[in-house]
Amino acid sequence: MPVSLPPSLFNSLSGFRITAMPAVRLRNTVDRLDKPSSYVTSKYKKRKFNPRDQEPEPAQDRAQSPEIEEKLKNATTLYVGNLSFYTTEEQIHELFSKCGEIKRIIMGLDRFQKTPCGFCFVEYYTHKDALDCLKYVGGTKLDERIIRTDLDEGFIDGRQYGRGKSGGQVRDEYREEFDPGRGGYGRQARGDYDEYRS
Repeated sequence: MPVSLPPSLFNSLSGFRITAMPAVRLRNTVDRLDKPSSYVTSKYKKRKFNPRDQEPEPAQDRAQSPEIEEKLKNATTLYVGNLSFYTTEEQIHELFSKCGEIKRIIMGLDRFQKTPCGFCFVEYYTHKDALDCLKYVGGTKLDERIIRTDLDEGFIDGRQYGRGKSGGQVRDEYREEFDPGRGGYGRQARGDYDEYRS
């Protein structure tokens, strides 16, 4: 937008030469909300190992996959992480319903004990409500914990269970610091990690 300078300013600038400024390209520091989520892409970045080969082959990088991009373009499901083990479905509903009508909430469970393990899926009726939730609820505190939200490609039965060897989340197995909201120390730090190995 051009700026017009008052004539009195030009009178006080006698003897100075005004030159045009070079074009400056500004970058936007805000990420797209409907980009492929780090949660979704990290699931597929694991390497596959072929015993006949000496080198493991890289897994398909689904971050650039048009199939994933298309699913996330209209996604209505959110992955919510870093929840306290004591956060209830009612608390989640109360917070997340501020962004739109919720279709369902699926609590993440420990695969063996069937107890909450710090994540859930929230499904909305519209993509707009899911994006609003990313914008306004992601990064806020719930039960004194800063929660993470990511668009998800859609809930499939079986994903409600933790993927760690002990049945909970993988990140909780290796945690070395004490976290009362997530069951204390990690499995490995507590020393009961070996009982879950097969």
